[in-house]
Amino acid sequence: MFVDQVKINVKAGNGGNGMVAFRREKFVPNGGPAGGDGGRGGNVVFVVDEGLRTLMDFRYQRKFKAKSGGNGAIKSMTGRGAEDTIIKVPQGTTIMDAETDQVIGDLVAPDDSVIVAHGGRGGRGNIHFASPKNPAPEIAENGEPGEEREIRLELKVLADVGLVGFPSVGKSTLLSTVTSAKPKIAEYHFTTLVPNLGMVRLPDGRDFVMADLPGLIEGAANGVGLGFQFLRHVERTRVILHLIDMSGLEGRTPYDDFEKINQELQTYDPDILKRPQIVVANKMDMPDSAENLAQFKEDLKQDTLLAQTPEIFAVSALTHDGLTPLLQRTADMLAETPQFPVKQPEVATTAEYNFQPEAGFTLNQDTDGTWILGGDKLVKLFKMTDVNHEESLLRFARQMRGMGVDDSLREHGAKNGDLVKIDDFTFEYMA
Repeated sequence: MFVDQVKINVKAGNGGNGMVAFRREKFVPNGGPAGGDGGRGGNVVFVVDEGLRTLMDFRYQRKFKAKSGGNGAIKSMTGRGAEDTIIKVPQGTTIMDAETDQVIGDLVAPDDSVIVAHGGRGGRGNIHFASPKNPAPEIAENGEPGEEREIRLELKVLADVGLVGFPSVGKSTLLSTVTSAKPKIAEYHFTTLVPNLGMVRLPDGRDFVMADLPGLIEGAANGVGLGFQFLRHVERTRVILHLIDMSGLEGRTPYDDFEKINQELQTYDPDILKRPQIVVANKMDMPDSAENLAQFKEDLKQDTLLAQTPEIFAVSALTHDGLTPLLQRTADMLAETPQFPVKQPEVATTAEYNFQPEAGFTLNQDTDGTWILGGDKLVKLFKMTDVNHEESLLRFARQMRGMGVDDSLREHGAKNGDLVKIDDFTFEYMA
């Protein structure tokens, strides 16, 4: 099975906890603080593996979690940093944030890699909190939580040349003829359910990758048939070979086929039509093909969606007639055509901006009267607080007061003795 799109969850490692410790040396009765820092949490890193061809492995494992850093130790020793979690993906994988659709990374080169979730920094030990007023602090930080996010992986076939056209126009036959690929071929529509790739090698030493992609039908850009799956993959191709059945046996007009396929390409992405396109007039071994080709050339003189009138090569994939000039011209076009980058989602370049101070926390009241505090910033501060030491809790209380949590509770009607909950920690509110 060819899997080319999947959604997964990744979680980077938390930083290790800082330690509260003091020097305990002979003849040094009142040693200073000596608690070490926690180690860094592991990142989640995606790297290219040239041996992979699909995203099949991700159908069976959807969650990936990196290891946390080691805790700080006595004698100011820093905890061990965690190793990164390496996830291998096929060449041609685009990684996007599932919530915002922002492209995180586009892995197209053999040595490409990208960090998709950063590990948390290690918490500070009590050596960092010593001051003249408090030379022996019992304060240490827990490690920073690692990033967690939902991401979407899309595999877009890395092919120099893409074969497009209606079903059963001969794309699979052409690919099997000019390469060593062995796609499934039959006399019914949608024989090709997944992209097939093959390497074309010319006598002059040039070579390129050709992809036979699932057939398009009218409405494909809106999700009809298999075409939408195909359209993702055509983004990578640099030259398009547009195969057209000149035999007329399907009851369709060759020029209508040509226009409908280009209309679907334009609907999906207008820039695709800016790429070099060669019309491959296939099945020229059939009786009415020559007459239909002449009519097609006349029709092509009309206004088309393409910026330039494409070159036409009459071939027969079955008898191999006309294939050599076609492949040589395709190689010439490839030499002149650069790679096309994957598009980032469009973002407005200008917008009216009104500054509003960020609260940093949220406040709600549960049905039982408990006040629920939330917000990424506040929860992060809490998770980095060592609740086992009173000084650390007092420091967190000062941080909440500085963020305006006390004032907000008072304004919303909180009274002494009310329960306040942050994450899984509950305490009594005291005005």
